[in-house]
Amino acid sequence: MAGTPRGEPLLPVLDAVPGSDSLLAQALAEALEGSGPDDEGGDEPGDDVTTRLLDAAYVQFCRIGIRRSTMGDVARRAGVSRITAYRRFATKEVLVKQVVRREFRRYFDQFQIDIQQARTAADRVVLGFVSSLQVIRNNPLIGGLMAVEPDMIIPSLIADGGQTMGTVQRFVAGQLRKEQQAGNISAAVDVELVAELMTRLCCSFLVTPSFVIDLDDAGQLRDVALKFLTPMLEPFH
Repeated sequence: MAGTPRGEPLLPVLDAVPGSDSLLAQALAEALEGSGPDDEGGDEPGDDVTTRLLDAAYVQFCRIGIRRSTMGDVARRAGVSRITAYRRFATKEVLVKQVVRREFRRYFDQFQIDIQQARTAADRVVLGFVSSLQVIRNNPLIGGLMAVEPDMIIPSLIADGGQTMGTVQRFVAGQLRKEQQAGNISAAVDVELVAELMTRLCCSFLVTPSFVIDLDDAGQLRDVALKFLTPMLEPFH
């Protein structure tokens, strides 16, 4: 997957798009589960035009906003016709979902690499907590949307009967289960419950501003993880 151009300063200004709450939920779920079309919405898997359109859409959405951007705008930025753009992505909503999903996938791919550098399960929990908050919040697309239109994120987490939250919980539980199988944490730890608590804490920080913890301060986030998350890796008494 070609890299997204990030040389220019981008404005994290995103506007609401019809159905964007469900689109964000779907994008997150597909990124976590590795599902969805391999061609990212295009008819020709991995072709250069599809990649150019995704790159152009990322820049367009970050600079102008989703609502004010049209398929024609994205097509012009990518150097292709509107007809070609619609052949790759049937609707603007489909394009939005694929762009957001790609950003989520990039984060989770990098997350898997980053946690391998940690020496212990506790270190990986701390790193994962700090990374999930700072990388997503600082992403020009996803973080910008959370900052400008937080009311779009909350419905995506709760309006689907908890399916999106459940997807994240299963991902975290899977990581903790691997730690158990490797003998890094006790078999007595209830990984499902621990994953539930960790997921809800992270999501809460992402969608609701904190007046106690500076979410841009990695040191403060590490302290929170060490004091309140890593103790959950021990069996409850």
